[in-house]
Amino acid sequence: MPAKSKAQQKAAGAALAAKRGEVKKSDLQGASRSMEKSMSEKELHDMASTSRKGKPEHAAKH
Repeated sequence: MPAKSKAQQKAAGAALAAKRGEVKKSDLQGASRSMEKSMSEKELHDMASTSRKGKPEHAAKH
């Protein structure tokens, strides 16, 4: 599942780093903290590896 915004892509990258043990889980905040708990490493990798080109900084709320 690709990221819908740059912010979502960055949060997925932070959550992936924590899941891999590169960053302390206690350092995560907000969306990245919940993503780390609820998503698999593969899902986080897929979202974090999404190209940022053409993505808005934040996704529009509907």
